[in-house]
Amino acid sequence: MSRFGTLLGLLPRAATVLRTLRWLRPAQARAQLHHLLVGLPAPERAASRSLRIATGRAHTAYLSPPAHVRLSGRDSAVLAIELLGRPMRLGGRGDAVYWASDAYGPLFAYHLHEHAFLRHPDCGPATRAWLIRDWIARHRSGIGWDPHPICLRLLHWGKLLTTPGALEDDVGLREAMVDSMADQATTLGRGLETRLQANHLLSNRLALVFVGVLFEGEAADDWLATTPDFLAELEAQVHPDGGHEERSPMYHALLLEGVLDLLNLSQESARAPASLVEGLRSVAGRMLGALAVWTHADGALSLFADSALDVASASDRLDEYAARLGVAASAERRAGNRLLAQTGYARLVAGGFDLVASLAAPSPSHQPGHAHADALAFELSVDGERVVSDTGVFEYRPGPLRDRARATASHATVEIDDRDQAELWSAHRVGGRPRVAVLRWDATGELEASCVGWWRGAPEHRRRIRIAPQGVDVEDRVSGACRSVASRLPIAPGWSVERVGDSALLRWRADPSARPGIRIALPDTLEWRVETAPFFPRFHEEVERCVLVGRSDGPFEGTLRIRLA
Repeated sequence: MSRFGTLLGLLPRAATVLRTLRWLRPAQARAQLHHLLVGLPAPERAASRSLRIATGRAHTAYLSPPAHVRLSGRDSAVLAIELLGRPMRLGGRGDAVYWASDAYGPLFAYHLHEHAFLRHPDCGPATRAWLIRDWIARHRSGIGWDPHPICLRLLHWGKLLTTPGALEDDVGLREAMVDSMADQATTLGRGLETRLQANHLLSNRLALVFVGVLFEGEAADDWLATTPDFLAELEAQVHPDGGHEERSPMYHALLLEGVLDLLNLSQESARAPASLVEGLRSVAGRMLGALAVWTHADGALSLFADSALDVASASDRLDEYAARLGVAASAERRAGNRLLAQTGYARLVAGGFDLVASLAAPSPSHQPGHAHADALAFELSVDGERVVSDTGVFEYRPGPLRDRARATASHATVEIDDRDQAELWSAHRVGGRPRVAVLRWDATGELEASCVGWWRGAPEHRRRIRIAPQGVDVEDRVSGACRSVASRLPIAPGWSVERVGDSALLRWRADPSARPGIRIALPDTLEWRVETAPFFPRFHEEVERCVLVGRSDGPFEGTLRIRLA
């Protein structure tokens, strides 16, 4: 669609667009308008290619790519990769790779051009040399030159250059990579994603500092000089409680690894200023503490906001990586019951019950593109097994699956009048926002919060959660005029659900005798049914699971009581 066509397409929902635009920062709004009229900058050639590698190795080994990055055919004639659950044939060594592939949409293309798969343990030096040379020769323009894949590719190529044995002993290859990285960093520096802000802008700035530390030369000095801007952006985006402003556990973990990668290189480089090393250490420690809040006993992350399994490195791997760099979260930050007051999450733990609750509106206000309408929702693990789980995310392309993942009806919270708490539209847009407040927090095991939907005259939903060794109580009250209320409890797919009188009984599907059942006492102020709905644990993966749904024709009060059977 042309840019003019895009503008025309927005006219029918002008009020929604205005409710979206009012939150933009001035510089962000100007950048959005410029992008709409002009688009992204074309690839640029560096004014000088006199860069030299200043830092030949990192302080310690980098992490290998996360689990969604897969490679096959190392010992065969044809190499193939899998990213985000989608396969792509790269061909035989020496073949031309179809880098312009758009079969799976922009997100896959971004990951393809990010080149994380080049660092897969099964991708040998000769294969890396073929793929890097082919990309340099044949992808001179296109989506791989968008700012986000540039900044992540700079990190992955830089990690190859500073990992002994990762590349062939080929001076020509290294020179070609350095020259290309100079062009890429020049293009990135002139196209920072001010229009998007959030994790994109932070990753842009991190990559520029990374190549400033990695290389020496006039251009590298200019990139290194952006260190104060990067540190200011890092402090602005990572709250005092350690959570990233976008509230996505997955993006938080991705950004944390980037921070640790830059620290890893900086600890081995005389070019890195002390302020950079100190700033990275401080923020990484805070981020580790917040990551612990989102990590369930099974070792996997909560699926709130745009989060999916296997896209970011696992929490235990990030902990171990940070420890090798001398970074650890304080004991206080790893305590069982924690409130991330600025980020808007809480963790409550007692006995075998472990609960994480979402307690904020879409964030940050100027860029809530990865937010879902999930205020007052929770996830629950019992004896180390996920029982109540968020829905996750299937894809980013606009459509029914994207809409479903973001909707209030896909989260363990209350939906009023069949409306989402926030005015969700397109794939990453939010117009009107709900008002969400934490009313009470008791670190011994109790919290209370409220949510008022985005529309005028919306009722208030108030939720009180209490946890104790014997179980969890979730008390809800909806007050104000409304036609319908639906309270949903999405159950992890490993459990079957059966109505037994005024309760629901959950049994472990694989072997009911292997673990205790779970009984959920259901409030009789709602009419309850067991329904099914999709669960998206990973990108492009859909699993059917049970959902307990209680409905009322108007305001209600009631308490769910979750106990071991």
